[in-house]
Amino acid sequence: MYRERKGLSSTAVKYILHLAVLCLIGIGINVGMSKLVRVTGIPLYLDAIGTVIVSFVGGVLPGIVVGLATNFINSLSDYSAIFYGTLNVMIAVCAAFFTRDGFKKRNMIPLVVSLSIIGGILGSILTWFIYGFGSEGITADLARKFYDTWCGNRYIAQMSADFLIDLCDKTLTVVIAFIVARFISKNYIEWLKGFGWQQSRLTDEQLKKINKSHVRQMSIRAKILILLSVAIAVIAIAAVTIGYYIFKQSTVSDHEQFGMGIVTNCSYYLDPEMVDTYIEQGEDAPGYKETYDYFQKFQQSSDDIEYLYVYQIREDGCHVVFDVDTEDLEGGNPGDVVPFDESFEELKDDLIAGKPIEPKVTNDTYGWLLTIYKPIYNSEGRCVCYIGIDISMHQLEHSIYGYLAKQVSLFLGFFILVLCAGLWLANYNIIYPLNAMSYAASAFAYNSTAERNESVKRITDLHIHTGDELENLYTAYERTTVESMLFLNESRRKSKVIDKLQTGLIMVLADMVESRDKGTGDHIKKTAAYTSIILIRLKEKGEFPDIITGSYIDDVVKSAPLHDIGKISVPDAILNKPGRLEASEYEIMKNHTVAGSDIIMKVIDNVSEAGYLEEAKNLARFHHEKYDGTGYPTGLKGEEIPLSARVMAVADVFDALVSRRSYKDPMSFDEVMQIIIDGKGTHFDPKVVDAFVDMKEEVRSVAEAFNNR
Repeated sequence: MYRERKGLSSTAVKYILHLAVLCLIGIGINVGMSKLVRVTGIPLYLDAIGTVIVSFVGGVLPGIVVGLATNFINSLSDYSAIFYGTLNVMIAVCAAFFTRDGFKKRNMIPLVVSLSIIGGILGSILTWFIYGFGSEGITADLARKFYDTWCGNRYIAQMSADFLIDLCDKTLTVVIAFIVARFISKNYIEWLKGFGWQQSRLTDEQLKKINKSHVRQMSIRAKILILLSVAIAVIAIAAVTIGYYIFKQSTVSDHEQFGMGIVTNCSYYLDPEMVDTYIEQGEDAPGYKETYDYFQKFQQSSDDIEYLYVYQIREDGCHVVFDVDTEDLEGGNPGDVVPFDESFEELKDDLIAGKPIEPKVTNDTYGWLLTIYKPIYNSEGRCVCYIGIDISMHQLEHSIYGYLAKQVSLFLGFFILVLCAGLWLANYNIIYPLNAMSYAASAFAYNSTAERNESVKRITDLHIHTGDELENLYTAYERTTVESMLFLNESRRKSKVIDKLQTGLIMVLADMVESRDKGTGDHIKKTAAYTSIILIRLKEKGEFPDIITGSYIDDVVKSAPLHDIGKISVPDAILNKPGRLEASEYEIMKNHTVAGSDIIMKVIDNVSEAGYLEEAKNLARFHHEKYDGTGYPTGLKGEEIPLSARVMAVADVFDALVSRRSYKDPMSFDEVMQIIIDGKGTHFDPKVVDAFVDMKEEVRSVAEAFNNR
């Protein structure tokens, strides 16, 4: 009954090998095609064909693996390729989405457009942050041409060029992938979809049903998604923040060392003893022009050097010794006084005193700059001036943006990989098994043995083998369900036996009572049959819908044989008197209704569930009541009389008239049927009479069947 759980099966190993080979083929296609375009010089990429094919055949996770692996391999020859791995990951997700129901022609245009947006628009944004406008890549020349000829906006020019090239690239990519897909067996693709299942595989229809299941607050899938997203995001933010801080400090430190090297080299060409002469005579001073030329060469040696100058610091400000001209700004003349910037106000005393000054980053009059001052001392040890250099921090800003773009791109690619892998594992190891068990339990049918067995089979056929606590839960759930159904089936079997025994005892008891009345014959069986016919017809006509149900009909038919149980208290002389009863005798006879009701009440008082005995009590007490209120024992009328008793009234009178008695001959079927019709609304309930008349042929068949016995 219960299966032994095993480890990794040969089928699972086969799945893994097939997927591994599929991924290797996809990577080979991507790397091979990208090398081909580099060799031929074709202005395309073609590095996502394998990604699209694998995403179609194996699903999103293998597609992501192929995308990331492709860029990692390409980065061995071009390190920047690794930063574009995220785009290939997005392409895998997009391709898997559009081909989830097959590689269909109607999805090709949306797929091409989506992939072009990923590669062209998002790729353009990433390139802009890493390299700037039109500086790298196969679209650089086209971007510059767009900018120079018609656009005039760098962002739009770059993005338009990238999107146009990528649209051509992804169109060719999707067409090639579509052609290749035609040669891949649908059965093979369908077989690969079986990978990952830790239970019997569910059909697409079953998955749709269980995925529609509602929860009170939040699904496990949503919780896992949030948990994974938050965890990865926190790790990524922390890593990027730390990396950013280290990168920034390292870059600033590199700039400081670079600037310090420049001012140190400049100091070799500056004669401290001539500083005052340079201030007084300017370009006329001996050696001034040569020194200025050296400084200008140093200033032009790097685009990062914004300004290079030599100041003598006095109380009234900074006196210019040298101030190298730039393309945008002419330097000051020797002897000019430059006021202190606000950002250096706090260093004024140290500068006047000629003390060494730490490099300082400022963002004021002359922009965002890293300023390095080197004090120059004369032979007497007195500081005669400072050589100053201002290094632009905008290049640092671009480097930081590029660094952040690279880090975010890398983390985003791995974020999607981990998220998809986490959801894949959660789906196949937690969500699908749980939903399958829940669905099987909710669809459990108890109506019949066949339905119960089929419901149990649905549970046992799940074959959940996650190898963890969930499998333990399923095993316990399966065992409990099977054993519960075995117990229930046995209980139902015993209940049926008891029910048959009870019904048999009732019939025996009723027969014993009827046997005292020598003229009634099969009266209890015939009235039960007529009662069943009437009730079934009433149900078909939709009469008394709040009362008549299948169980109600069953209860009334079962209790019908007890309607005359009270006759057990009537003396034989009266019960079997061949002639009409005297008035006093008739009163005794009428008391059988109350006596029968009292007998059944005593039984009800001694059982926990009355069941159909409630209807038996109603039948025994009220089957001689008349619709117009002239009956006995209580004179109820209309619908005050229980429905079961109103039905029995018709069945009882009909059988009494159509049957032979010791004191009378039987009447014809048609005569009795007319008497029943004539009693409509007076003796009998009109609706009950109509139902009885509707079924007169069935009634005739019952009557003739018993008369012919």
